[in-house]
Amino acid sequence: MTSETSIWSSPPASLALLDDEACVWRLRLDRSPEEFLPLLEEDELARANRFYFEKDRKHFIVARGFLRVLLGRYLHANPKQLQFSYGAWGKPALDGEFRDSLLRFNMSHSHGIALYAVTKSREIGVDVEHVRPDFTSDSVARRFFSPFEVGVLCELPEDDRVAAFFRCWTRKEAYIKATGRGLSQPLDGFDVSLGPAALLRNEDGAPERWTMIDVEVGPGYAGALVVEGPVAKIRYWDADERN
Repeated sequence: MTSETSIWSSPPASLALLDDEACVWRLRLDRSPEEFLPLLEEDELARANRFYFEKDRKHFIVARGFLRVLLGRYLHANPKQLQFSYGAWGKPALDGEFRDSLLRFNMSHSHGIALYAVTKSREIGVDVEHVRPDFTSDSVARRFFSPFEVGVLCELPEDDRVAAFFRCWTRKEAYIKATGRGLSQPLDGFDVSLGPAALLRNEDGAPERWTMIDVEVGPGYAGALVVEGPVAKIRYWDADERN
């Protein structure tokens, strides 16, 4: 999925994370789940086995297993030994030995692609969506977008609406994941832009607290990243590339 003009690079052998930067990882999920299966805990295996389709089960195992591998590399820890806790609305965080770690992370996957976002000492959220033109109806927009966002979307030329819809969708998803409130947060309680990425209005009247960035995932996908506070640099690592 890479090209000469791609934002994605081969990851280094040794990972480091500065205080004022964030790292985004991209992974294809069409790997064998066998290498990741031994890393998962019983609750993760139970979640995997609840999927009706085998393909979805395998993708969950790969996505979750790679999360452990990735965090283990940043923490210089055994991925199998990592423990997680979950916020009131389901956002995962490190627990156990690394409960007091400054590392923050989030992940999202859609249609065979996963994104992972990592930073230090600040909240972070990421979202990826497979672009489906048949999903971008006015009724869906009115259900999930704010009145301001619906108004902007309806004013756009027909040919621009699909891309704008998914820009809005991924930005909103990344934001509610960053705050940790998930879908308990009223989606009409904040506004995102449909042009250049920005949080325009939020529930506490301080949208400038958050940095919102589009992620160029690849053809057929939309992605967004939201980080608490300013970010000096974002590094994009392609987990499928090798040096």
